[in-house]
Amino acid sequence: MTINWSTIDTVLVDMDGTLLDLHYDNQFWLEYLPAQYAKKQQISLAQARQKTAQMFQQVHGTLQWYCLDYWQQQLGLDMLELKQQLSHLIKVRPYVIEFLTALKQANKRIILLTNAFPTSLTLKMELTQLQPHFDLLLSTHQFGYAKESDLLWQAIFKQHDIIAATTLFIDDSEPLLHVAANNGIGQCLGINQPDSQKPAIEMANFPNISHFDQIIDQIK
Repeated sequence: MTINWSTIDTVLVDMDGTLLDLHYDNQFWLEYLPAQYAKKQQISLAQARQKTAQMFQQVHGTLQWYCLDYWQQQLGLDMLELKQQLSHLIKVRPYVIEFLTALKQANKRIILLTNAFPTSLTLKMELTQLQPHFDLLLSTHQFGYAKESDLLWQAIFKQHDIIAATTLFIDDSEPLLHVAANNGIGQCLGINQPDSQKPAIEMANFPNISHFDQIIDQIK
């Protein structure tokens, strides 16, 4: 698996599952949040899981799905407080620092592009201290569209002088890699083991890696 680094001047990097272990988010949304909702509503955990899963499905792939304010209103829970309570699980994935350092040394423009809500992005940057490695931090909530929307890509290209053809996009979601490619992104790279507690799942249509040590030596 190789990236043609000589044609890349900008690297757009996802956060959850790409830079950070997705185990935190999976635990939060699938285990911790339903448990807290069960307590608040005085229902069983099974009922809470079923109810929250239905609510998640209704807005999956939209900006609301990623919006903590939306879920605070829907569930009646302090979402940021709950996120902080589980924040000990927020971990930087292996070789991320080395990868970002190599990109900087190769004079690449490094932009974090995440669907995470701004307060969640802030929490994670404070705990991981990754912010100095980036030229720019972008939450899609700033634009009003999620990465799933073509309108998001056109907006970031225009507002931040990004040339799609000379950009590499890295994400753990194959559907999002398709959206990026369809919007002209020159090269896409998948992360196939975003959750450290789950096995890797190879992507069929894009180059993909488990960890960044597989490509660090290629960067130039």
